[in-house]
Amino acid sequence: MTFDSLLTAAKPTQLWLEISPDDQSQAWQHQMYSTPSSRWNATLNCITLNTFLSWLRTECAPQAKVFPHRAALASIWEFVNGVAIVWETTKIVLIPSETIDTVELRVPQEWIDIPEWTADYYLGVQINPDDRWIKVWGYTTHQQLRTNGHYDASDRTYSLDEDELIADINILWVAQQLGITEATKSAIAPLALPQTQVENLIQRLGNPEIIIPRLEIPFTIWGAILAHGGWRQRLYERRQGLPEQWSILQWLRSGISDVAQQIGWQQVELQPSLARSRSLESTPASVALSRQLVIAGQQYELRITQQDAEQWRFELRNTSMGALIPEGIKLRLLTEDLQNFENNEDTATTAVEQIFVEVALEPGEGIVWEIEPTPEGYEREILRF
Repeated sequence: MTFDSLLTAAKPTQLWLEISPDDQSQAWQHQMYSTPSSRWNATLNCITLNTFLSWLRTECAPQAKVFPHRAALASIWEFVNGVAIVWETTKIVLIPSETIDTVELRVPQEWIDIPEWTADYYLGVQINPDDRWIKVWGYTTHQQLRTNGHYDASDRTYSLDEDELIADINILWVAQQLGITEATKSAIAPLALPQTQVENLIQRLGNPEIIIPRLEIPFTIWGAILAHGGWRQRLYERRQGLPEQWSILQWLRSGISDVAQQIGWQQVELQPSLARSRSLESTPASVALSRQLVIAGQQYELRITQQDAEQWRFELRNTSMGALIPEGIKLRLLTEDLQNFENNEDTATTAVEQIFVEVALEPGEGIVWEIEPTPEGYEREILRF
């Protein structure tokens, strides 16, 4: 059956989209995965994302973006079905499935019970890659899934029957355009995990012979690992057999890893007046690490420089010509298990050219940076020194 004939037979409330050949071929060119099932999961999600996002940007939300960012998707799809999109104050999660009968929407627990991952709306998407189409057949809210959904402990999913979903996707877009708001989310408690536990779990679950790691340990522990972008990325890399990708010294000596480049890290040459007064044997004295950020609609640069053998400087600047960092913006450093330490943050108490934090680090120590307000597409990453 052709796509046009499917449209003729389709219900007027259902959204049918054709998969382009380019989107289909691109889905096979993404990163490595540890098992055939996770690779196929990534393929279906990639096709669904590209097809739906193209339509969404054209028809409803030109500013819609992938959450948290495209470079993080491999470390999500290795473990979980689903992909999130955000625009303005709205967040949706697409749940693709090849199932012929759309009798229920089954959403992995990660998208419901990890606070950082929760969305306003969850869309069931039927996908047929052979005939090259997807169909959005119904949607619901986080609150409905959390309150009225059936929780299945065997596969850690929340589900709602088809007749409990809203079938007409147009209702969602009309409500958005009219500014109609509704209570979409239930409150979710934050998840936390000691770093000592994490090291052992990443080593254990990093074995690719464990086919479904998400079911191997209690959800509160598993959810804490996935919520922390740095821990989730390390687990993904361990399952692929990759070496350390986030070593700052290695970035300075031999170049930034591909995955770090994908999220915006780059080497920059320091001006002579800014270069360190004496050369360090371990790294080039005139090289710094830089990442461009968008904070409250403004362009910023986060820069990391080595001051001496143990001392490092994290510095934030507004990159717009003549612009300052406004009052209230905060730069904070945390241990990799997100603990504060002495003199770990700097706040702009008035408009300033820069804010910075200097920290002494031991070899192998990990640091997580945060900025308030949160930069667009931000996710925690562990920088290893």
